[in-house]
This record gives sequence, C-alpha cells and structure tokens, in this order.
Amino acid sequence: MTVAQHKQGVNEAFVLYPGGKFGYEEREIPTIETERDVVVRVIATGLCGSDVHYWQHGGIGRYIVEKPIILGHESSGIVVQCGKDSGFEIGDRVALEPGVACNTCRPCRAGRYNLCPKMRFAATPPYNGTLATYYGVPAECCYKLPPHISLRDGALIEPLSVAVHSCRLAGDMQEKSVIVFGAGPVGLLCAGVARAFGASSVTVVDVVPARLQSAVKYGATHTHQSTAQSAEQNADDILQTAGLELGANVVLDATGAEPCMNAGIHALAPGGTFVQVGLGRPNPSIPVGQICDKEIVFKGSFRYGPEDYQTAIGLASSRRIRLEGLVTHEYSFDKAEEAFQNAASRQGIKSVIYGPGVEQDVANDATV
Repeated sequence: MTVAQHKQGVNEAFVLYPGGKFGYEEREIPTIETERDVVVRVIATGLCGSDVHYWQHGGIGRYIVEKPIILGHESSGIVVQCGKDSGFEIGDRVALEPGVACNTCRPCRAGRYNLCPKMRFAATPPYNGTLATYYGVPAECCYKLPPHISLRDGALIEPLSVAVHSCRLAGDMQEKSVIVFGAGPVGLLCAGVARAFGASSVTVVDVVPARLQSAVKYGATHTHQSTAQSAEQNADDILQTAGLELGANVVLDATGAEPCMNAGIHALAPGGTFVQVGLGRPNPSIPVGQICDKEIVFKGSFRYGPEDYQTAIGLASSRRIRLEGLVTHEYSFDKAEEAFQNAASRQGIKSVIYGPGVEQDVANDATV
C-alpha cells in the first residue's frame, strides 16, 4: 500500500472546540497496552448526523462538548501495530467498531453490551473519535474487510451494523411487509437488510425525490414521497402505494421526525412492530391510543450489539447488501470542515473524509 506523504510519527487530528469552531492538532499516537490491542491507520471516515449535531448544537442530550474533541466514528483503516494475541497482522484491512464496553457489567454479561453504562464510544464526549491519523482499539472492535470491499466503502460497515441491529429488533421478517421512513444512509441500509432478511415488500418513504430514486437500488420494492399534511392521510397514501390494505407488519423510522413516527404508527397493521432507529426531538408527541388499540410493539434501537458487525460484514461479503454508490461526496483531510458543511446541507447520501495523507485512489481500491 502507498499513501501520500504525511508527517511521520505524528497523529494529526481534526478537532471540534466548544462553541462550534474546528481546528487541527497533533495528538499522542495510540500505543499497544495489552497483547490484544490494535492500532489502525485510519483511511476513511463517514460523517454521521451525530457528528454534525455536536458541531451545530454543542451536544446531544447529556453529552456536551465541554472541551476539544475529535469527532468521527464510522471508520475503516489498516492495521499498523497489533499485539501477538490480537489475531491480526500488520497490513490487515479492517472496519472499526467504535465502542469499547467494560465486558463485566450486567448488560455486557447478558449479551447487550451496547447498553453498557461504562461504554467508551468514539466521538461521544468525553471520548475522542476517529478523525485522526491513528486510532487504537481492542481486537474485538476490529473486523477484517472482504477483499472486494474498498476502504472507502468499509467505512459504511458501521451504519450497516445499525441497520442490522434495528432489523433484528423487528423480529422475523420472512415474507413480512416493511415500511422504512427516511432514505438517508441508514434508511437505505435498513431497506437492504430487510430484504436480505426475507421481507416480501419494503416501502421507503422520504420527502426528497432524489433520495427515493436511489432506494430501489438498495432494496426498496416501492417508494413514496410524502406530501400529505396529516399523519392519517400520509399513512393511507403510503399503504395505497405499497398495496397494503391492512397495514404493514414492520415500520422502521430512520428519521426521528415526529410526523414520520405518527404516520408510521398509523400505517402499522394490528400486532405490528415499530422500531425507532433515528433520533429527533427528545420528547415527541405520538398517538399512544393507536399503539394500544392495535397492540403494536414499539421498540427503541441503540447502536449495535453482539454479532451485528459480523452479520453486516457477511451481508456485504456475499453481496446481499450493496454498498457501492452510497458514498457520494469524498474529501481530503484538509477539507474536513467543508465535508461537515456538505453533510449539514443534506447533499447526496454519504460524505467520507480520508485520513491525513491518504490518496483517494488508495481508499477506493478494494485490492489494497
């Protein structure tokens, strides 16, 4: 592998400061502390809505940007250091799982480590993220990429794992009808995973026609552009588009928008399952009467848990999920702030920032 020249022995980082300003700093290079540790040269990092939210609003819920922080958590890279018990070798191409759980608390021991109260999650204050030259993780947070997946598309394994987790929470999808609200990266990946899990129909709903045009490539059997003012009318229009007289078996909301949540609940069939994937206002108003009358199951979804990354890798490896084309905007490290501005304006589908000194053709080459 070759990359453009960068400062040898330097960990360059893109930093968000309290108040919303960005800058570049040189940070300490991660080191191997145990024989299961891995240090990765970060090649590509996808921008997430949470990254943009920290920049624009200074926090998410109780997580506040009170001191400089490195953002980014959707990353892929190449192993440059590894302990002898890690199972990796220098040069391995990997996707990074950006959360390190304690592995000893009750949720961890119960197999729900995503709910670990001591989780150290990248780019969630006070923990730094992956928009830097190097990032260190334990071996269980590294996953080898299949040869045909580029390092650019390897950064999409993280949002794909979010989609896998959400679809698993919905239960058995074989021959079920599914509605997905939101045709952004996670919504499109939810549609693809639902189809891969056996859904008979997947209807993707959005307000942006250009995004809906992409949905068919990633698993949608139907698309619907929302125009109705009321949730009830919106639900009726969606069901008519999808040909679902009695409602959908599963609704996945990847928007967090209150109108979408309301329409989704109205569009569910009796006994259906609603999974909240995206986050919006912390206290939205939803039709609880509908939840009770139809005895639906309403579930929250939080990141990903055991086997979700492995399943995501397997879906991509077998080509049951398409990742090509989801990255629509690519930026060099020195253009990182421009990438944030683009992501905030919702241009394209996914924006990716390459690590310091990384050439675009290297990140796009699946054979490196």
